[in-house]
Amino acid sequence: MRDLDRPDGWMLSVDGVPQSYVDLADPSYLEFSYVQLIAAVADCLPPGPLDAVHVGGGACTVPRYLSAGRPGSRHIVVEPDEGLVQLVRDQLRLKSVPRLKVRIADGRAATAALPDRSADLFVLDAFTGATMPIDLATAEYMAQVARVLRPAGTLVVNVADGRGLAFAKRVIATVGEVFGHVALLGEPGILRGRRFGNLVIAASAAELPTGPLTRKAAGGLTQARCMWGEDLAKFIAGARPIHDGDAVLSPVPPPAVFG
Repeated sequence: MRDLDRPDGWMLSVDGVPQSYVDLADPSYLEFSYVQLIAAVADCLPPGPLDAVHVGGGACTVPRYLSAGRPGSRHIVVEPDEGLVQLVRDQLRLKSVPRLKVRIADGRAATAALPDRSADLFVLDAFTGATMPIDLATAEYMAQVARVLRPAGTLVVNVADGRGLAFAKRVIATVGEVFGHVALLGEPGILRGRRFGNLVIAASAAELPTGPLTRKAAGGLTQARCMWGEDLAKFIAGARPIHDGDAVLSPVPPPAVFG
């Protein structure tokens, strides 16, 4: 759907659920607050081009952003919906994004096929409709992601949850079981469990730039908080990591979220 307020803005929806927003003339423009937080994490990484993997393609908003701000970046985008990829190619100028390859594949299988230590940034933003696939939220899958990342590489996960944040806390615990350093970014109302929304997890085997990240998140349009260390440990206290075979349901947003 064309954005009537921005001549080159387009919203991509799947089954009534907004999935992506892109401004074809200005890839630095990010409409969704959680995408702004993903970008904030990327912006705090060392300067220069990145080798990035994106599991969950949509309209490729983040690859467009990174290619504009970090020329020379290379992207592998994993998206299982071939029809969606073709639509984005035909209507949203996907070929204009340099050094981007799309693999039509399941996220887990595609990750297993990636070489060791080949990525600086791994963005996990995969949803089936409005829910996160559980097989992409387990410790076993996170171990595969850790294998693909370079020693100082960073994982960024988009997770959606509502009151109580039980699922999000389990995903954070899962990421923390695999990665030595974890931070959580989110709007205060979502962090308090007052409304359904998106939270962004950043993780690495190396120390995260929590100071710059805190300032950038708080100073952005979302005015988000950044939690790590003891504060994050208290936040998820008692949450158990998710493993393959666990009976876990990904939360479904209430109908009012999408009008």
